[in-house]
Amino acid sequence: MATGILLTTKALAGNMLSFNGDNVNFQELYKFIDKDMKMSHVYQPVMLIELLKRNGRLPDAEIAKALLSNDQSQIDYYRAITNNMVGKVLRNRGVVSKESREYQLLDYDRLSDEEISRLIEKCKERLNKYIERKGADIFSHRRKSAGYISGTLRYEVFKRARFRCELCGISAYEKALEVDHINPRNKGGKDDISNFQALCCTCNAMKRDRDDADFRGMDESYKHREVSCIFCNMPKKRVIAENRLAFVVRDAYPVADGHSLIIPKRHIADYFSLGQAEINACTSLIKDSQKEIGSSFSGITGFNIGVNVGESAGQTIFHCHIHLIPRRIGDVRDPVGGVRNTIPGRGNYRKMG
Repeated sequence: MATGILLTTKALAGNMLSFNGDNVNFQELYKFIDKDMKMSHVYQPVMLIELLKRNGRLPDAEIAKALLSNDQSQIDYYRAITNNMVGKVLRNRGVVSKESREYQLLDYDRLSDEEISRLIEKCKERLNKYIERKGADIFSHRRKSAGYISGTLRYEVFKRARFRCELCGISAYEKALEVDHINPRNKGGKDDISNFQALCCTCNAMKRDRDDADFRGMDESYKHREVSCIFCNMPKKRVIAENRLAFVVRDAYPVADGHSLIIPKRHIADYFSLGQAEINACTSLIKDSQKEIGSSFSGITGFNIGVNVGESAGQTIFHCHIHLIPRRIGDVRDPVGGVRNTIPGRGNYRKMG
């Protein structure tokens, strides 16, 4: 039995209505649509339109189709599929031609009605056989994370990216986002949040089609350590927190109580040499450490985050590390300028004019 959705359900996309008996009061519903319906996308009015057009009752699959037909990001996705995959194959095989954005079946005018019907039936036959053989795997390209990336983790990746593509910056409301492995899975990339990034469907397709980077050995490179490096040989007892690619310790010579270092595990000279997965891993630990320091030490009212890159910038240990320094009111005479004070006399720009 198909699952049905009634217009008289007591909640519509998180907004509540009051009812008279079993029927939605027209004035209340009109007011809800006109004034009270909180909209972050097209979905609520589209769903209501379909229910109103179809006697107030409609299976969820039909509502999903209506949402899909109004979702420009999905249309863009399948337009890319049309042009870069199926359309390209059929053009190369001499079955269709394309002029501007329009496809044409070659020699269609020479086909009789009977021949058209037979061709359609043959397509349906091939389609049904394929569906029977492939089952749920048919659209795995749209669910490529299924089975090893949970919905919760996928949400965390999108939230970290502020629901924007991390390559082009487009919003998830404008184009569908996908979870991408920075270091591909088939090249040794791990199913770890530090190895995930949010890409829109277009950027992800471009990455697959055009990125010829050789990822072989990349996973092994994350294990690189230097025998003489104190950070590469950090005693386990000093490690406060860690993830796959980075760890946290308290600074051995703290400038403030709680001063901590976020250190990538790979021996790498500076921040600019980090890979995106390592940046993700460090950023995650910076955020976690900010909360941990705030709960472990008192009086904290601010933080400085700093990285020294190069000897002239004050770097003394040439293994990348990020300083997270808690600040307190009155810890210095004049804090204006913050990190600008790394060059004496240049911190307070207000007095420099």
